[in-house]
Amino acid sequence: MGPDKIVWLASYPKSGNTWMRAFLTALLNPDKEGLDINNMVPSTIASSRQLFDEMAGVSASDLLPDEIERLRPAIYRQNAMESEELIYHKIHDAWIRLPDGEPLIPADVTRAVIYIIRNPLDVAVSFAHHLHTSIDKTIDIMNNPQYAFCDRRDRLANQLRQRLLTWSGHIRSWVDESGLRVCVMRYEDMSAKPEVTFTKAIDFIGLHHSPAEIRAALELCNFSRMQKQEEEKGFSEKNARFPSFFRKGTVGDWRNVLSRDQFLRITGAHGSMMARFGYGEE
Repeated sequence: MGPDKIVWLASYPKSGNTWMRAFLTALLNPDKEGLDINNMVPSTIASSRQLFDEMAGVSASDLLPDEIERLRPAIYRQNAMESEELIYHKIHDAWIRLPDGEPLIPADVTRAVIYIIRNPLDVAVSFAHHLHTSIDKTIDIMNNPQYAFCDRRDRLANQLRQRLLTWSGHIRSWVDESGLRVCVMRYEDMSAKPEVTFTKAIDFIGLHHSPAEIRAALELCNFSRMQKQEEEKGFSEKNARFPSFFRKGTVGDWRNVLSRDQFLRITGAHGSMMARFGYGEE
């Protein structure tokens, strides 16, 4: 296998990334009984401090955010060099270039990008729940090109800084600007026609699994099963301050939640990108 061993599972937050990871876990581990949401195959997010510390040989806590970012491309190259198998990294960072012009995500170790997109009207509702903040503040975040996860200066975050850009900017960075092989999956298609949509992603990565294997994996990772498992066993990736990670997972829930003003703030800022991916006002 060549150096291009990393499959990036990229998305703006709360767009379906965890669902894709659960599916891959079930698909790649057919001999295991059931699906353990606390032990998923793509278990390492690209912004993991542990991954950085192990690969860099220096603690990220001893470096400034800008210094960490300059080292991250080398971290992924080292990660790929040491692995004999495909690596799956969840990633919420936007695709950006560093001050020296080098991409944060190196093309030479990239096998494929599965980019998961979701209607921003639904993202706003789910993201607000995830952040434990108001929908209006969440819309401010989605419209803010400077916003970054884990960018507090008064405490050590559990992950490295992740620049998100705006909701539209995040999509544009990966789909239009990265130059990488990108397969776009809409959350709505994952829900409405899962077998076709997930099969497309698997084929794009270059994996070979039968329709029966794909159907079995989809059954194991359906939303209600994961939600029930979180209720019974908890979910290690859930922030302790939040009531739950798996909230509803439904398509179109924004209609029951957003005000007209909130709807207009989102569509006004992201209307062209929404239209491009089939998100109309209906």
